[in-house]
Amino acid sequence: MPELVFFSGTMDCGKSTLALQIGHNRSARGLQGVIFTRDDRAGEGKLSSRLGLVTEAVEAAPGMDLYGYLVGQMSQGGRVDYVIVDEAQFLAPEQIDQLARVVDDLDMDVFAFGITTDFRTKLFPGSQRLIELADRVETLQVEAMCWCGARATHNARTVAGEMVVEGEQVVVGDVDRPAEEVGYEVLCRRHHRKKLTSDAARATALSPDVLPVTAG
Repeated sequence: MPELVFFSGTMDCGKSTLALQIGHNRSARGLQGVIFTRDDRAGEGKLSSRLGLVTEAVEAAPGMDLYGYLVGQMSQGGRVDYVIVDEAQFLAPEQIDQLARVVDDLDMDVFAFGITTDFRTKLFPGSQRLIELADRVETLQVEAMCWCGARATHNARTVAGEMVVEGEQVVVGDVDRPAEEVGYEVLCRRHHRKKLTSDAARATALSPDVLPVTAG
């Protein structure tokens, strides 16, 4: 039976890599799919992995009817056997409903990949709707790591190297952006609560206030 599957995890845990692998495996068997993405780090209409792999995709713009797009492709003679959606957290809830309809009415698998919560630890609306509707929710087994070595469970946004907890929910960035730009870092819950990023931890370790004092 066709399924709507939501693969979730923090940033830097291999979601896009798995999406590319699923597409590769199916295309190697002669199947043809459509890849949707939104605000990928490589630019509009791209699905990219941090390992350097990139493929063409359809930009799922706000307000786009994903079900209608697929029906249009098929009515023009195009073949669609499966659908992959990367950065699914950025989709509107109604677009997630459209993906569920693709599974139910068009009888094809939909594989959605996304982050569950934002930098404030709040659910993305798209991810919330996927959790509500998906046939399966899979947590990726490749664990991202906090700077302390613990399993990373939260996404932190940084501006000028400092963690922030206010601002627009969607601001495109990545984990390897220069410190002066908007960037992201994955942290364990303890250090996310303390707003202690790797840069902040290094600064604390180098501070004279915490260095041992030798008696004169």
